[in-house]
Amino acid sequence: NPAIFEKAIDGSADYASAIQEISDQQPSLGAKAVYERLAIKDIQDAADVLRPVYDRTGSQDGYVSLEVSPDLANDTNGTLSEARQLWTTVARPNVMIKVPATTAGLPAIRTLISEGINVNVTLLFARDAYEAVAHAYIEGLEARKSAGQPLAHVASVASFFVSRIDTVVDSLIDEQLKTAAGGDKGRLERLVGKVAIANAKLAYQSYKRIFAGPRWEALQAKGAQRQRVLWASTGSKNPHYSDVLYVEELIGPDTVNTVPPATLAAFRDHGRPRASLDEDVAGATQLLDDLERSG
Repeated sequence: NPAIFEKAIDGSADYASAIQEISDQQPSLGAKAVYERLAIKDIQDAADVLRPVYDRTGSQDGYVSLEVSPDLANDTNGTLSEARQLWTTVARPNVMIKVPATTAGLPAIRTLISEGINVNVTLLFARDAYEAVAHAYIEGLEARKSAGQPLAHVASVASFFVSRIDTVVDSLIDEQLKTAAGGDKGRLERLVGKVAIANAKLAYQSYKRIFAGPRWEALQAKGAQRQRVLWASTGSKNPHYSDVLYVEELIGPDTVNTVPPATLAAFRDHGRPRASLDEDVAGATQLLDDLERSG
């Protein structure tokens, strides 16, 4: 995404020669156009590295994502135009175009899927937003099926940003704890560091419900892939929490975790792999009910 590219470009000399070469060839290009040239070449190279994985898994894995401009978050037509352009320019079957889960993004997601363009739906936080995204994906596949187009190679993920939820909610809880007493205080203390995981567990239950039953089975019979849930922002930002919290507690079938390298190393060292997403769903429901009761 643009923020990661900025860090790489600004924090090293790795891109200096490529920037110089582009600028020498076309001195009139603005910063955005230069960035797009760099990004597209990087994405093409990454897709080529991952292509054997894509082929070996029958288009299930081996994807790399490229984001539409954040300026288009509330512009459906602009998102569609740029997503189509990026898809055509990158010209790799194992690329996903990242589209934010905004109100304007939903119809764009539906249309892009119907056109056979892979989509990484990004910046999900709320479960109702996730469910709308999952239905948009299914509607896109249904439109494609009605048009007699193949479904098997259309892929998508729905990306939840997990640790950021705890960062925000914990700060709100800390503020309330300054004046809370008795039972209210105890309830608030039990919520600290727990909300993001509980939210994710219930979102996963939504996923299992939506991608089941006759409607989904009709698409699956034509080769459709489920839109997997992706956990992003899974490094622990709070030093008081386990450094593998957002990996250990988010494990289940048909999920992806874009785990940061340091967190992956920690999980390899002392993580406990288990099917954690289906554990204590009732407890997750109760915790979010307590959150709502706490205001």
